[in-house]
Amino acid sequence: MDAAIRGAGAVPAITAVVGGQAVAGLAPDELSRFLSGRGVSKASARDLSVAIAERHDAATTVAAALLVCRSAGIEVFATGGIGGVHRTPAFDESADLLELSRTPMIVVCAGAKSVLDLPATIERLETLGVTVIGYRTSEFPGFHYASTGIPVPTRQDDIADIVATYRAQRALGHPAAVLVVQQPPPGAALERDVVETAIAAALSGAREAGIRGKDATPWLLSELGRATGGRTIHVNLALLEANARLAAELSVRLARRDDS
Repeated sequence: MDAAIRGAGAVPAITAVVGGQAVAGLAPDELSRFLSGRGVSKASARDLSVAIAERHDAATTVAAALLVCRSAGIEVFATGGIGGVHRTPAFDESADLLELSRTPMIVVCAGAKSVLDLPATIERLETLGVTVIGYRTSEFPGFHYASTGIPVPTRQDDIADIVATYRAQRALGHPAAVLVVQQPPPGAALERDVVETAIAAALSGAREAGIRGKDATPWLLSELGRATGGRTIHVNLALLEANARLAAELSVRLARRDDS
């Protein structure tokens, strides 16, 4: 992701809480420590103040990253897939959706994570007033697979059009993000039925193991990796790089405060 962003002419800044300090940009030694996972907690929006007050190391969810970006004045953010409405019978909705509704910035992703209820997530994004744009796609992508059959409200094939939409939204004073979704790279995307079969098995396993709440998504994604022989991990890495590149291109365009 770092190389993709720099290659497009932008500056990468990974969000985190480092020793109780919310940061946008990790030093190389800090990044190595975070990638090891040792002593690093997972912080959503509700957890940031606790991590800061207790001087923890914490990796940020999308919701927490949006808070940090807003504080730092960053207008473009890239991630793999956003959180959303879960498929579980009991109501469970990611804090990502609420933060997207009140954080004015461009967010690039490959849709919501495939283990979620994608139609319900799209409905919630509409209810919360989050603008969703399909970049060179007319369908909301399924994270690990390209086609969900769910149409996006708006398709835009030009970066300049996306930036113009974001500027128009800011001029209106609308508080929500512009969510830009793109399909995973064609050479990496999996077949939908392969992913859905693995998800069904993973959800059954989660119920049997009593895994729920914030632990559910990481566990399910890990199970998908195991069930597909690591293929979902390959897709995840490929789409992260592609999303970072697109976000960098949008950032560079946005930094040009004219329409030329």
